[in-house]
Amino acid sequence: MASQVVIEWRQDVPEDCPFEMSKDFAGVRFTGKHSDYHVGDTFYPSWAGDGNLYSPWTDGVTDGVKCTSGGGIRTGHKTGHAVMIGDDPTTLTIKNTSPPKQALATPYRGRYPAGSLVHEEIWYYGTYCLGPSAAYWHAGLRWNWPVLGPMPGFQISYDLGKTWEASPLSPSQPLFPEPDQFLGPVKMGAPHFVDYGRNMEHSPDGKAYLIAMGAEENDPMPRPCIRPTENGSGLEVDKACKETIRLHLRQGEAADPVLNALCKEAHAEAEGMTFKHGNLSWISADQIYLARVTPSPETINDLNAYEFFAGHDEDARPVWSSDFSEIQPLIEWNNHMGCVTATWVPGLQKYLMCVTDGWPTVTKMTSYILEADQLTGPWRMVAYMKDFGEQAYFLNLPSKFISENGRRMWLCYSANFANEKNGLLVEPMKIHPPGGRYGLSLHEMELIPREE
Repeated sequence: MASQVVIEWRQDVPEDCPFEMSKDFAGVRFTGKHSDYHVGDTFYPSWAGDGNLYSPWTDGVTDGVKCTSGGGIRTGHKTGHAVMIGDDPTTLTIKNTSPPKQALATPYRGRYPAGSLVHEEIWYYGTYCLGPSAAYWHAGLRWNWPVLGPMPGFQISYDLGKTWEASPLSPSQPLFPEPDQFLGPVKMGAPHFVDYGRNMEHSPDGKAYLIAMGAEENDPMPRPCIRPTENGSGLEVDKACKETIRLHLRQGEAADPVLNALCKEAHAEAEGMTFKHGNLSWISADQIYLARVTPSPETINDLNAYEFFAGHDEDARPVWSSDFSEIQPLIEWNNHMGCVTATWVPGLQKYLMCVTDGWPTVTKMTSYILEADQLTGPWRMVAYMKDFGEQAYFLNLPSKFISENGRRMWLCYSANFANEKNGLLVEPMKIHPPGGRYGLSLHEMELIPREE
């Protein structure tokens, strides 16, 4: 292993940060220890009863198999699944459990891995949709999957990923009743299961909790339209922007006439919509939302089995509702949120939450870590990591690799998928901290005590 570089991030937050600073921790420290795997990205490990980790993956090559979740209507979209064997984060054996699965995203253009949970030896594997495309050009900039779409349920495996039962749902008939219209905003976007340890052993009530990102229809302060400056050295707000979404269905793209008709209908509905400027994309959002369900093959794809966080009552107790229309943000920071995961840390008796704001989807990205005694808050800032990665995304903290006292852990993420940064900087994107990559990255991280 190369020489280890210790790097710290503290609590240097923007002025409009709505979170109090953690009273226990003053930041995080990366020790320099890291993995060196050459596999795909989008790893979200779930610790199963057999002691192994099981994870989705995509967009790369793992165990000699290639998988990508983008693509066209005709071919469908693949999502991979792997087992991670071993106790040392730097020497895991990573093997595919079976060839990648394939599913349609119609009328969207991408279908990527979302919430993944192994419980009682049953693997629940969710996906979510994205659009209009991975290379959507607007105002002179490339936008990567700038619109977050619906969640078409869970595929189920009863043999730890060897065979799969398809979700009974679809992008046009998703698990949660959203969006109201094609390319409209969602609330339970790209949901991920809260990590409660091996076989979900630390769940407070036997329920599985899903944490997700979203935005509201009538955003009081949407992300602005931006364009490159005349000299190409940066970005500026384009106040005159009036560009609308222009989508064109390539004839014969879907062999199935029903899918073709569905896509045409959705595209006709979207034609002329104002472009949302990546306000709610695969990596940018305004709010975080929460749902829960008792996991089973019968309930996991049944909306009626879910409850949704609906705010707090007058005594500050969390309110849960079976009516999706009553869902309320768990936390919000307009124009500063995005992909989210959370893990329960037994040694601290706290939750840690990882959030990434990657707007405008192809540039440097900022992540931050929050902590709370209760999943329903209040949440406090541990570390604000500006330009982490420098383009890190899909952060999560696998419970298997957290120390007994909860102070040391391994951060799982991927980095630098778009090294050109939309042509805004002359120098290539840096790897920061060293050892990151476009693929699975595992870095040892310590919480810095407040008194240090």
